[in-house]
Amino acid sequence: MLADAQSLLPWAQDGTPEAACRDQSPSTGCRLVWNVSHSTDFTHFYATWLDKPLGTVLAIILTFVFALVVRNVAHRMITKVTVRMAEGTMSEKVKERSRTVFEGSPALLNQRRAQRAKTLGSVLNSIASIVILGTAAFSILGRLGLNLAPILASASVIGVAVGFGAQNIVKDFLAGLFMLLEDQYGVGDFIDVGSAKGTVEAVTLRVTRMRDVNGVVWYVPNGEIKKVGNESQNWGRAVLDIPVDIREDTEKVKEILQATADELAASPGWEDMVLEAPSVWGVQALAGDALVIRVVLKTAPGKQGEIARELRERVKNAFDDAGVSVATPATT
Repeated sequence: MLADAQSLLPWAQDGTPEAACRDQSPSTGCRLVWNVSHSTDFTHFYATWLDKPLGTVLAIILTFVFALVVRNVAHRMITKVTVRMAEGTMSEKVKERSRTVFEGSPALLNQRRAQRAKTLGSVLNSIASIVILGTAAFSILGRLGLNLAPILASASVIGVAVGFGAQNIVKDFLAGLFMLLEDQYGVGDFIDVGSAKGTVEAVTLRVTRMRDVNGVVWYVPNGEIKKVGNESQNWGRAVLDIPVDIREDTEKVKEILQATADELAASPGWEDMVLEAPSVWGVQALAGDALVIRVVLKTAPGKQGEIARELRERVKNAFDDAGVSVATPATT
């Protein structure tokens, strides 16, 4: 039977490794078995039952191990990069502002950074795992002799179908990913997304959870957020329009407002929240019997509401001491 089989191979000559291995280009292992044994039957047995199956198994094992190593290295790099991105390479001024923002609650800043790193790391690790292990799986299937063309075609069709059916989810996912990468807002920020306004309690790739001043929790899909107003980023501004009787002395009122604002900015507990010297901009409007004078203070982010309330109380007391009448602007 061996002679009959060899007769079908025009390049095979009896007494050669090509004939014994039944391969025009026998493997190194098969040649070695032939050179050691010089047995045609044993070499043929090795080539049929040991050489190719063993080589295939070894190739599969090496492919799988290599994929795991690459995946592990990719995960380590992603973790290192995302942690660095979450912490940021901030200047001393930005770091000081960050400490001011989260003054009294340093754990909130750490929570925000940890959440960004965890979310970004989880997504990127998943993507890396899918790409690396998927490539290794297709390589192994091809090594086993499986025709991959129908599988790839089916996967493409299924992917298109899933893409059309899950457009909103993909939209939310991409919007959430870019929002985290750009650090548009995070846990603890007070934001206005148009349809809702409140403090951010949680941020995921699909949805943002926020609580408004009334305690209502809002779940806003990231893909539905067209614009974001963040009142807790970098710095804020407290703007007060103080109406007084139109017969009051404007310069006197401005001096009282400036002195009151300066006193607030220098007071213990408030001095760290006011970033610049207060400024009285002057007459903002004439409304009926009222004269509206504007006062502005540049504040730490998220602190403008507290400072505005405190300044109103102090202005009221100062006006009472000076005999200045507060007026009610006429409604237009």
